[in-house]
Amino acid sequence: MQTRKLGNSGLEVSAMGLGCMRMSFGDKPTDKQEMITFLHKAVERGVTFFDTAEVYGPFTNEELVGEALEPFKGQVVIATKFGWKHGDKGPHPSVGLDSRPEQIKRVADASLNRLRVEIIDLFYQHRPDPNVPMEDVAGAVRDLIQAGKVRHFGLSEADADQIRRAHAVQPVTALQSEYSIWWREIEENSVLATCEELGIGLVPFSPLGRGYLTGKVDENTTFDKTDIRARNPRFTQDAIKANRVVVELLERIAKQKNATPAQIALAWLLAQKPWIVPIPGSRKLERLDENNGALNIELSADDLREIRGAMEKITVVGNRY
Repeated sequence: MQTRKLGNSGLEVSAMGLGCMRMSFGDKPTDKQEMITFLHKAVERGVTFFDTAEVYGPFTNEELVGEALEPFKGQVVIATKFGWKHGDKGPHPSVGLDSRPEQIKRVADASLNRLRVEIIDLFYQHRPDPNVPMEDVAGAVRDLIQAGKVRHFGLSEADADQIRRAHAVQPVTALQSEYSIWWREIEENSVLATCEELGIGLVPFSPLGRGYLTGKVDENTTFDKTDIRARNPRFTQDAIKANRVVVELLERIAKQKNATPAQIALAWLLAQKPWIVPIPGSRKLERLDENNGALNIELSADDLREIRGAMEKITVVGNRY
């Protein structure tokens, strides 16, 4: 497995990470032991970068990842996130945001226990909290780093100004943001440029457009009520049909490269910057192997121009949330 460094931090991880959310949250229920075995197989294949959050479940995803990866302490990097307000059943987006320093520190202690680790490798703010200055958030994580509870500070879905303000207090190692062939907003709003300027790694989530860019979703696809795509504007029948042109572009390039649409979508991301590490989610070994296979695909400058030129002429239908 190839490796990459997240910006200037020195944090080296597998060039393809693994998003773990759907192993226990946001999709049809899975068998816990099957997912533990799957995570072990991922490590065997060279994956060293795993992504979770306290809100996934809530809590159950961290517990799953912690149990599965406990035998590999020191060999893997586990990233988790804080930032959602806790209701009666724990943190949930519907309850609101909470990045107060005292809450961040409480979440860190709880996440350490669930992940079965002595230190959190990468601790992201899940979403910026408009009620808490970024300087206070960064200061709280700086305290955790100084206390030996956290190694690296990350942000998720932050804008350029928020990144700069946080980075001035505690250097940001990585930014997690949605980025893919069909969602390129961070190229337009200075976020990508800010990461490059400050030496911050980028960790794109939903690099396969929540599965759409694999080409395996069509207007006849149905989603379980537990699947977050069942409520996503880009996964209505009309949007799925209208956006088929994106998949057709990927299929055309894939045919030339003896690859799959998913591999081309991931190879495109990897080709953008050497400090980008996608975290596609997967629950099946064949999909994991397919995704990792993107690391062996080289897109030429002509390929990249063709893809970008075609995408600039396409209007993607449906909001991302």
